[in-house]
Amino acid sequence: MHRLITLFLVSVIALTSSATPSQAQRRRTNEFVDLSLLVDTNYPCTWPTGFPMFQIRPFKAIGPASIYNIDVLQIDGNTGTQIDVPPHSIPRPGTNLQWEGELGLEYTHKTEPFKFVGEACVIDITQLLDTGEPGISPLILVEHVKKWEQNNRELGPGDVVLFKSGYSDLYYKPYPEGYHFISGCLDKKFSGWPDPAPETMDYLGKKGVWHVGVDSPSIGPIPDLGEPVHYAGLKHGQIFTESATNLGSLPTTGAFYCCMGPRHTDGPYGEGRSFAIQPGKLATRLIASARAKRAIDLSVVLSSDLPVTWPGRETGSHRHPYLKVDFLYAANLDLYHHTHMMDPMAGTHLVTPSYSLPKKGFKNSSYSPEVQSWLRDYESLYGRRGFSDTTVEQIPLSQMAGNLRVIDVTGLVGSVPADTLPASPVIRPEHVSAFEAKYGGLAPGEVVVFKTGHIDRTFKAAPDDSGCMVDPLSGASEGWPAVSPETIQLLSRRGIRCVGIDAPTLGGVDAKNEAFVNWLLGSSGMVSVEFLHNLEAIPANANPYFLFAPVRINHAHGSPGRAIVLY
Repeated sequence: MHRLITLFLVSVIALTSSATPSQAQRRRTNEFVDLSLLVDTNYPCTWPTGFPMFQIRPFKAIGPASIYNIDVLQIDGNTGTQIDVPPHSIPRPGTNLQWEGELGLEYTHKTEPFKFVGEACVIDITQLLDTGEPGISPLILVEHVKKWEQNNRELGPGDVVLFKSGYSDLYYKPYPEGYHFISGCLDKKFSGWPDPAPETMDYLGKKGVWHVGVDSPSIGPIPDLGEPVHYAGLKHGQIFTESATNLGSLPTTGAFYCCMGPRHTDGPYGEGRSFAIQPGKLATRLIASARAKRAIDLSVVLSSDLPVTWPGRETGSHRHPYLKVDFLYAANLDLYHHTHMMDPMAGTHLVTPSYSLPKKGFKNSSYSPEVQSWLRDYESLYGRRGFSDTTVEQIPLSQMAGNLRVIDVTGLVGSVPADTLPASPVIRPEHVSAFEAKYGGLAPGEVVVFKTGHIDRTFKAAPDDSGCMVDPLSGASEGWPAVSPETIQLLSRRGIRCVGIDAPTLGGVDAKNEAFVNWLLGSSGMVSVEFLHNLEAIPANANPYFLFAPVRINHAHGSPGRAIVLY
């Protein structure tokens, strides 16, 4: 009878993609503010003068041929809310070009993580909106910044200066209205967007401000001050947020700010995710960490010669390879602009409930016979598999953030008998319980990450890349440690909403276990962040706080992003 009651309760929970959030969860969600544009083919999310347009297409849908919803992306770094870094305007050393220097080597994959974060200092320049001549940007002058400082405080290191004009709030719309956002200004039909003058950026750089953001399509005023403004800030080692939105939701000071994106190798700019945490104890704590530069990157570098894409368990089951496509030569930098064609699950990425859960109305008979048998086994053990249409843009930023609890399971490595391969060591509830007994119980809203050491050991460039995924999947080596479904159940009962691992997947090399883990995660309203690394760099007793920022792609079942910790 006890087992029947338990299964009934599990089934009730599993019928929806998430449980009803608690008051504490709702407060936490309201504390986080999304400041990112929605990336969608119907919006003006890419630069319109010769840059590849954003594309997302379904590769496989849940059904006879697939247990998962799988997408393929074409995404340029100038897409949606984005980040500029010094090589955007500073040539690398040895090019003999104007402004060359060492900062020309600080690509997006080398950006120090503390530069992504800081205290939001919002400078209201809405009085400049729509005041320029057609095709000409009204300029934000040094005097605007000095007036803000007189009314508030001096700016300096650890501050993120955000110029709030309201431009993106007003003009980032689906086409045809979206023509105004960029194209209409370039075509001299409308006033240019407000942007800083070169002297303004130089002023901020000399004060030590390492991050500046605008809610306009570019930090470069049109028609002809784009490069001078970029260089004026980037020469100081600054990074920029471009195309932020919703800045009016922030106070003048006191909020914590973050903008970061995937670690594309050699990127002079990149698509990103911008958000803030409203003033309070958490914001104050994270701002202090940012000022002290106590930040660690937990994301792998994305490159075509690294094992970042799922190779498949059998011929024909691989995912879209990660491709960097050069398309436009920039003579002033001696480099090509580029776009990426990729699986959104490449490298460090978010797994959503809808990745493994079908929408309501799906008939289980649509699965292959093998998967139907798996589902029967799953539901006999864990209750009804849920349904979900929760894609990336619907996941609250607060769910992908929290005090980090790292559970070290490296002791499991090497424990699988050679005659049982391919197989993974299993991370069981007792491993979590042992951690809690030693370090204290898990609390709702924390982020739990399992430390296996797998990526740190095996993430190598071709031709030495097979140890990461190919060998474990084929049985040539032991699989990476796999979380059991029972462990996911335990974490769900503890109120954990986000689970991570420094391995390619949570479910290991066994396809059935992987399916069970993903079904249970999704049915419990949980998400996962996979392909982390560098957990060893977190100092002991550091009280780390975990942040993950996936690109805000409309209707995507997963998304690449960047994970950092502040301590």
